This record gives sequence, structure tokens and C-alpha cells, in this order.
Amino acid sequence: MAKIYPFEAVRPSEEALQNFSSKSYKSYTKKELKDSLKKNPDTFLSIITLKKDTSLAVDKSQRYEMVRQKYEQFIDSKILIKDSIAAFYIYETTQDNGDQFSGIMATASVEDYNTNVIKKHEATIAKREHTFKTYLNTVRFNAAPVLLTYPDHPTLEAQIEAAKLNSKKINTWATKNETHKLWSVDHPKDIFDIQNSFQNIPSLYIADGHHRSASSALLAREKKATLKTPENNSFNRFLTYLIPESQLKIYDYNRVIKDLNGLSTADFLEKISVVFEVKNKGKNPYKSLKANAISMYIDGLFYSLSLRKSKQDNSSAINKLDTYILQTQLLEPILNITNVRTNKRIAYIHGANSLEQIKATVDRGDYAVGFGLFPIETKTLMAIADSDAVMPPKSTYIYPKLRSGITIYEI
Repeated sequence: MAKIYPFEAVRPSEEALQNFSSKSYKSYTKKELKDSLKKNPDTFLSIITLKKDTSLAVDKSQRYEMVRQKYEQFIDSKILIKDSIAAFYIYETTQDNGDQFSGIMATASVEDYNTNVIKKHEATIAKREHTFKTYLNTVRFNAAPVLLTYPDHPTLEAQIEAAKLNSKKINTWATKNETHKLWSVDHPKDIFDIQNSFQNIPSLYIADGHHRSASSALLAREKKATLKTPENNSFNRFLTYLIPESQLKIYDYNRVIKDLNGLSTADFLEKISVVFEVKNKGKNPYKSLKANAISMYIDGLFYSLSLRKSKQDNSSAINKLDTYILQTQLLEPILNITNVRTNKRIAYIHGANSLEQIKATVDRGDYAVGFGLFPIETKTLMAIADSDAVMPPKSTYIYPKLRSGITIYEI
């Protein structure tokens, strides 16, 4: 049974609302970050970004303490306000292309994470877990929700819509290519109905945010070891955004490679032909329309790569993933790329025109070869998580991409 909880959110004031939330910090270029901070100083980015004259002079612990101090300044100046009643928050975002996502901001249970009620499909890196755990312990707030999904549940969706009608829409604003709406659900019956329906859902699935959830669990474990009454403390929960599986969108996450590991194009094609059926698709972008029909672009031509039957292994869902097939049958043995997280010879391209981008970057000579992969289906992701298996890194590019600072959970 999945457990979710209402919380007293810290939110931007009406005056700060339009520009407060931010994309992932790493998604900004240095120029974009500088321009954004100059134009809008009262934003979440201002809380987590140090001034230039101090950024090189402090260690991580000092930096995190400065983030906490800046956060408290935003509270004191009423840029941020804290709700007085615990609530769920229905958050709806609509993109310019028509895609709409509607789900619930809530807190989830660390216990559910530890007992695998909240299921994972990605391996985490211990160093990143510990870094973010230390960050959480110092700043004592969580502003970036973990994206969770669950099997479609018509009764729950009807309850959420009913709660929306019963609730006051507290925020509406727009950012580039998106509009946002937020409702506060604080009526006891609505909260009870939603919680009760989630308790009838056996599992929740992490779509995005494996390191954030792992870090929250790590912090809870450490706190429990040192506190006399740890059970009801806020660190036993973490901030989440929950949407049904039918709303989750998984896009292709494509690869481009700097070089052919010393091979000529002819030798490279000969080597991969031993493992794959290679079909010339011509000069126009070729997009894979099904799994195990990997698109490849090299020397002005697109090809389709299908794993030969003698090489196929259908013993698990992992073995049938295009990302796994490409990694184990081509990138590692032929191009000598073993760690796709850190190898600087590989880069990633996503988006509606990603094949055109692959073609352009290879034609310019920036990369030698590019691969287009069929996107993983949500049910496949869930099946892999159910089997306690782990996907290869960079297997999914998932929407919605959540902004930080829409609702903040204090721990």
C-alpha cells in the first residue's frame, strides 16, 4: 500500500510568483544564469546561487549554509510564505504543443522507499547520494520534487477532479512554453479520499529523481540513529509529484559518438554487420518505428540496425531494451565505450527533431556517428522496476520536467 501525505508548503508570494520557480540548475548556461539573476533577483535561483566573489572562496558546507541563510531572508522578506494548513496541491502544466500534465504535489514515505513500495529502475551513485544528503541536512528544505508515477486509477482521478472543484485555485502563471496552475486541497474529506485510494495502489514508480529520493532515505537513516523519537519527524518523508502512467511521456534519448575507435567507416560497418542486420535507409532522416530497429547515421547515410536472431536474448525486459543492445553489442565491444556516464566521447541528443540534429552534428564533423533509439514505454519501465532490475544509464528522457520552488517542503 502506497502512503502519501499532505504538507504545509512554502510557496512564492503573489508578487514573486511569475518568476520564482526555476528549471534544473544544471540546465542553464552561465550566460542564461547570469541574465536570469540580473533580470529577476527574487527567484529560487537566487537562493541556490552564490555571488561570483564568494563562489570560489567557500567549501561545500559553507555554501550550503549560505543557501539556508538566503532562504531565511526570502521568508523574512515575505517573498516566500508558508501555508498554515497541511494540504495536497494539484499542479497542472500545459505546454505550447498541447501536452498537459496534472498530478498531486505531496510527500511520500521514506519507509515505502526502503521497503520497495516505491520502486526504482536506475542505479544511484553513492557520492551523489551523500552530497545531496549533506545539502538537505544543512538547508533543511526540499524544493525539487521526485517525479512518481502509478498505474492508471479511474476512481483516484475522479477524486482528484472533485477535489479540484472543491478547492481554491491559488496560483496561475506562465513561463516560456508553459502555463501553470496550482490548487490547494485542504478539505479533510478530499484528503482522506485521495490518501485512501493511494493505499489501494500496490506500488509507486520513480520516473525521475532516483538520487533525490535515495538521499532523503539516507538522511532519514542517519537521523533515526541519533534522535530519541525519530518516528514523526519530517525527514521521514520527501517531496514528490505524482501522475498516472498514461500522462508520463518518455522520449527517445539518442547518442552521438566522437570517433570510431580507430576504425574506418568500412571496417566499422563490417564489424557491426556480424552482430546486426544493417539496412541502408538513404540520406533522409530515418526514425525507428519499433524496438530493435536502431537508427544510425554515418558518412551521409542513415541505416537501420536490427540485432541478429542468433544474438537476441529475450530472457528479461532489460535484454530487449535498445539502450542495452546498443551498449552491450556495439558501444562496449566495438567502440570501447564502457562508462556512458563519464566517457567524453559520447553525448546525448533528444527532442522532436533529434535525428536532424544528429545528422547536422555528424555532417559538421563534430561527431563520427549517431544513433537514434526507440523510446521505452512506461509499462516496460514499470516491469523492469517490478523485477528489481536496473536500466542502462541515459535510457529515458522523461516529461514532465519539473521546476524547483513551486512548492517547498521543510524538513
